[in-house]
Amino acid sequence: MWLRLRCMLIKEFHQMLRDVRMRLVVFAFPVVQMTVLAFALTTDVKDIRTAVLDLDNTPASREVTTAFESGGWFEVTQILASPKDIHRVLDSGEVQAVIQIPRGFEGNLNAGRSPKLQVVADGTYNNDTAIIFNYAQQVLNTFNPRWIANAPVQPVDLEVRAWYNPNLLSKFYFVPGLIAVMLMVISLLLTSIAIVREKEIGTIEQVMVTPIRRTEFIAGKTLPFLITGLITMTNMLLVARPVFDLRVHGSIVLLYVVAMLFLVGNLGIALLISVTAYTQQQALLTTFLVLMPSVLLSGFIFPIHNMPPVIQLLTYLNPMRWFLQIMHGIAIRGVGLQALWPAICAQAILAAAAVTLAVLRFKKTLH
Repeated sequence: MWLRLRCMLIKEFHQMLRDVRMRLVVFAFPVVQMTVLAFALTTDVKDIRTAVLDLDNTPASREVTTAFESGGWFEVTQILASPKDIHRVLDSGEVQAVIQIPRGFEGNLNAGRSPKLQVVADGTYNNDTAIIFNYAQQVLNTFNPRWIANAPVQPVDLEVRAWYNPNLLSKFYFVPGLIAVMLMVISLLLTSIAIVREKEIGTIEQVMVTPIRRTEFIAGKTLPFLITGLITMTNMLLVARPVFDLRVHGSIVLLYVVAMLFLVGNLGIALLISVTAYTQQQALLTTFLVLMPSVLLSGFIFPIHNMPPVIQLLTYLNPMRWFLQIMHGIAIRGVGLQALWPAICAQAILAAAAVTLAVLRFKKTLH
């Protein structure tokens, strides 16, 4: 019995580990992904990119700004000149919050009246926004006693306002993100086994001896999945409207153009996987190894700005990071090309690179 069992174990281990890719999947990739993702995955909200609109410009107002900076949570990156700038920095995602100090702030303090201070935040990221408001109140809780001890004044009254998602409903953040995730899963998973299936059943050679060109072959393999992805996105948007009350506030045409770029890039990655794999099992395993870090490093679950600088640089190569920003920008903020062009350019460059690599690798593989 033990002899037969030992022979069976040796045979299974040899079958499983004879392929270099399988050895990497079993032993190397889990350790690498755990190490990288453990640094990247954090729910802490820190170094909040903040703009200050100081309409009072007095020692008291500057002391408030200093209090926010020294608290360790807020990082003042911009000083705004007028209230019109608030729309620009929040629409483009340059900052997460804006501290607005009104005129007469110091005068109200000295007169014993309760001055108001407003914090405006991007409500798209509902969990982060709630934490930002809590941090702002804690900063004022340390600022108020210093002034009250020196003069008979009322504490500063904090007013908070969440743009784009006033009620901080999580569905307006997660539903567009889930649409992006589902598009990536479908486009990668279905396409990655397309050419591999042809290899396994032996029909790829029959196709290649026909007059069809390689570019035509790739287009024929990818266009059905591109159309399927767009139909899938349409179905999800149609369901999200009545079920989750999700309205696309921006340009629906721009959204579909960017979705096409996103799908083309994913199809390029999937083709690259399929032309380098020899079995459908290899293709599926490689797809899984691409999918998990793509989702976790996209900012969908964990904020990118809280990740270590090295990991943040890696996210620039992640197509889902850019599509998620665009999806939230168009669907929730209602912004257009003027605010989203950097993300759209990055999406287009990554899509072109993925398709080019897939075509080059495809030619090399078939010779």
